[in-house]
Amino acid sequence: MAGNVLPKQSVIYTSGQPMTTLHLITSGSVKVKYPGGEYLLGKGDVIGICEICSEVHFLSYEAVTDTAVLTYPFTSMQVLTDLVSKNIDIAKFFLQSALRQINTLLNNCEVSSHACNNLYDNLLATYNTYTRICEKHRKTPLTLSGFNELTAFISEEEADLWLASYYLGFLQVFSGADAENFLKEYGIAIGFLRKASLDFRKTYQSMEEQFQYQETILSYYFNERSDDLFSRVTTLYSQVNAAGGDEELTGLLGGIIQTAKSSPAMNTTLFATRVENFRKNMPSKKLDESPEEEATVDDASYQQLTDSLGTILDYAEVDDDVFATWRRLITSYKALSDKSSLDDKVCALRREIIQQFYALYSMVAGKALTDSNIPTAVKLFLYFGYMDENLAGSENCAYLTSVLSGLGNANDNGVYPFFDWLKAIYTGKKEPSRNEFDEDYSDYVHKQKATGNITEAEMRSLLDNTMSKVGYELRNMFQQVNKITYGRITTFCPIFTSDNIMKKLSTSYLNAANLGQALTQVRDIDFSLFYREILAATLDPNTVLKEPVHVECLPDIILMPNVGTRGVMWQEIEGKKRSTPSRFMISIFHMEDINATMIRLAGEYRWEMCKRVQGARWNDISDNSLTSEYFDYIQFYRKNSELSAEMKERVHLSLQRAKNSFKEMFVRDYILWILFESAGSPRLNKVARRILFTYCPQSKDIREKLKANPLYGDLLQRYDLKNTQKIHRLEQVRQKTPSSAKLINEEIDFYNK
Repeated sequence: MAGNVLPKQSVIYTSGQPMTTLHLITSGSVKVKYPGGEYLLGKGDVIGICEICSEVHFLSYEAVTDTAVLTYPFTSMQVLTDLVSKNIDIAKFFLQSALRQINTLLNNCEVSSHACNNLYDNLLATYNTYTRICEKHRKTPLTLSGFNELTAFISEEEADLWLASYYLGFLQVFSGADAENFLKEYGIAIGFLRKASLDFRKTYQSMEEQFQYQETILSYYFNERSDDLFSRVTTLYSQVNAAGGDEELTGLLGGIIQTAKSSPAMNTTLFATRVENFRKNMPSKKLDESPEEEATVDDASYQQLTDSLGTILDYAEVDDDVFATWRRLITSYKALSDKSSLDDKVCALRREIIQQFYALYSMVAGKALTDSNIPTAVKLFLYFGYMDENLAGSENCAYLTSVLSGLGNANDNGVYPFFDWLKAIYTGKKEPSRNEFDEDYSDYVHKQKATGNITEAEMRSLLDNTMSKVGYELRNMFQQVNKITYGRITTFCPIFTSDNIMKKLSTSYLNAANLGQALTQVRDIDFSLFYREILAATLDPNTVLKEPVHVECLPDIILMPNVGTRGVMWQEIEGKKRSTPSRFMISIFHMEDINATMIRLAGEYRWEMCKRVQGARWNDISDNSLTSEYFDYIQFYRKNSELSAEMKERVHLSLQRAKNSFKEMFVRDYILWILFESAGSPRLNKVARRILFTYCPQSKDIREKLKANPLYGDLLQRYDLKNTQKIHRLEQVRQKTPSSAKLINEEIDFYNK
């Protein structure tokens, strides 16, 4: 061990240098750089600890200040093992630093993934706007080479983001009083350091992949050949400006500049040169920013949001102690420079806020359900998790207030902001969701009676008590799903803050219109997605038809009051009835691409619905079904003569990326099926393609287009033959039972889709 000082701004290591030493920082700070980002190390952190399973550094390190370090030789894992086995304090420093760093990278990886999708969405929107402006000015829009083949980001080596909570939990363990008891067994320390290093490298590779994708997207904005969107738009700008100009075009050009300027994947030299050359001949107009689209708060509206926290607490009629607790929590939270920090004190603060938040939400919701005069700040709290005007920011406050007028009543189209969902339960229109143990409200109440916690009379009363049902929903589904849909569970805080917003609220806000559009896009491909087989007598008691018919049952979509990144397929049916809607949960402000999220939810629904229908025989190949055939395919892929050695290796790698989950494997194949196979771009092997074609057939228009592709020839012939036989049989039944003609005609229409 040796001590020395690394001068300010000195480069300590660059990517590719051999791993020979580890440095424990005793004072100062060091900047760590990786593709598309960076983070800081400080006192107690270890330079190189996350790279111990690599022979060379893949990160770059630079001293931000004069930094004092203790240096430890690292020539082999045995040297590291000897070091941590002899010194528990060193083992503790090494472990804590490794766990902090991988948590930081995992959180940054999730943000980077959202940036990929945001860049893709923004590029499509920008090009569509360019095309529209061209048409408005009677100009021919110029195409971009390769633009039509561009797809949303799909990772080949996806980081295991669930590890964030895993490592955060162990960071708390190894920071606690009992850490020394664990570290006496040096094998624990070495094991964790090895695993953390391997997971860190995998996450780093995912970051590299995301960075390269962002570079690809940005090359459509700016590239060396000038065959890009910037060139197209500036040419149009010069032509239109000579004829008087166009404010929308000016805003579009400013948006392109701002998008490229704010992305870490942009080639800054190329960007600066191209923009500077354009500016030399550009009229004196500000182009660095796109035009302001967000609403502004008028004085009267903003007056209603002054001291929003006080308004919410007064409405809940909390006691003085709770009032003071909330004042302390919000003041402390606002003072944080990094609200996503993994520091012990910050984590403890977030945990206390979470505990108090759900208690307060229950109190406020319970009162608001029977109140017709709810203050604006309270409505924002119920629908968006808003609590403080300073945490939200004035522009965001304006937007939240502007969309509030469109909320307030449970919708008949199946889309429910969360408080509207509670209203639907309170009025008896909907039943509470199942809890994490797959118990619905009725099961829960009967279980309470069976265990002697309540009497027979109390059980009957609770079964009809809608306020008790609301309480069940708040205690079970809400707390679980709110955290899951937020996405970054290690840094979760339910309060609406501007720090969580990664793109404009106006583009991330979900409502019935954009959710319906996303759902329609999936149904236009997988037309039978939400159809259920139901006995004809269930629909029409007067019919003599004794066979099942297909009925479409669209899902209920519940919008959770947070700014989040994930969707959840929470349950495939309501209660025990197979004719009831499934339930999808998504953040009301969704930072991800909603179309990609909806496809994933549809894949999860396909799998879970089949398991529900098949019951205990869901993986029994003697009873053919989607899940049984797919389960058999994955379980025995190595013995499958239809798959080449190369295809078997691909299945093996895909299964590894899916963490050996057959369901996750299917969902990934389903995404490829919807995005690529439906467009005639083969991505699946023949076995997976056959299963998906059989149980998730594409719509008639798509099938007609695929007839030109020989890969689908046999599948299409078999499908058409089966459909023809089914339609012929139904026509015969219709002749024998004319009273059931309406139901049979609808069933024939289904097979003709």
